[in-house]
Amino acid sequence: MKRLGTLGILITAGWMLLAPQGMDGISSMPNPARSYSESLERITQFEESRPAATNLLCRTILMSHGEKTEKVVILVHGYTSCPMQFRELGNLLYQEGCNVLIAPLPRHGLEDRMNQEHAGLKAEELADYADTVVDIAEGLGDDIVMMGISAGGVVTAWAAQHREAIGQAIIISPAFGFKAIPVPLTAAAMNFYSIMPDEMTWWNQDLETAATPNYSYPRYSRRALTEILRLGFEVRKLSHDHPPAARHLTVVLNDNDDKVSNPMTWKIVNQWKKHNASLDTLLFQATLNLPHDIVNPDIPGENTQAVFPRLIRATCSTDD
Repeated sequence: MKRLGTLGILITAGWMLLAPQGMDGISSMPNPARSYSESLERITQFEESRPAATNLLCRTILMSHGEKTEKVVILVHGYTSCPMQFRELGNLLYQEGCNVLIAPLPRHGLEDRMNQEHAGLKAEELADYADTVVDIAEGLGDDIVMMGISAGGVVTAWAAQHREAIGQAIIISPAFGFKAIPVPLTAAAMNFYSIMPDEMTWWNQDLETAATPNYSYPRYSRRALTEILRLGFEVRKLSHDHPPAARHLTVVLNDNDDKVSNPMTWKIVNQWKKHNASLDTLLFQATLNLPHDIVNPDIPGENTQAVFPRLIRATCSTDD
């Protein structure tokens, strides 16, 4: 009996280590805007709720044709970045006739780049943000396209699971896992770092505060990364249970990505395929030598001339 008790304890401890913890309490609560004017009011309210010390470059960007358009595009930037990451692509999509909304993620876009506010980021905040931008977009366009990269890709995937209003979700290099962590240990790493004292780490140890672009945060919080993973595991759980609510998904992968785990993304893609979701993948080959951030012209090594045309075709295509 003693052995059985010990074995039970070991099995329980192993399950707690390898299974993602803290998955309760993340839910979607849609409250869509009913008109173009109401969407404008909500954008104003969103901006007024932001901290006063927001970087002027990182405020909410609305590129509007002055009325509700056939298509509206929501662009969701990555962790430690801000709406500037997507400004150039947003301009191109605006020229295609779309209204474009780029809103800063919670705790992002502050003037003090060395702040530690983003260390308090929670998966629930990211989910609330997703609902907020989709709610606003419902008054800006008849058909919603939501595109996000990295952490923004996870946010977009979560919204795609919940929101029927999304006609297309374009999920770019989503941070469902990180390349430095073996896939089977992703949940264990998330569980471990979520209870350990937090640590702020330089994205680029050599450049530190001189790292570009000059509007993004030069450090990341390990605790914040666990919350991004937590939302990602919620998407993975949902993908097992049912198909996404969005009508079509495009998953964009970069074979040269040195930050996120493409195998973790494929696990979720394969689950969506089992549900016969309307889905396609877009792959950028390793020979292009693209950085993790493939959408920002301010990033060293960028090649937006190769990337933007394919993303624009994916966004503007009507062949769902």
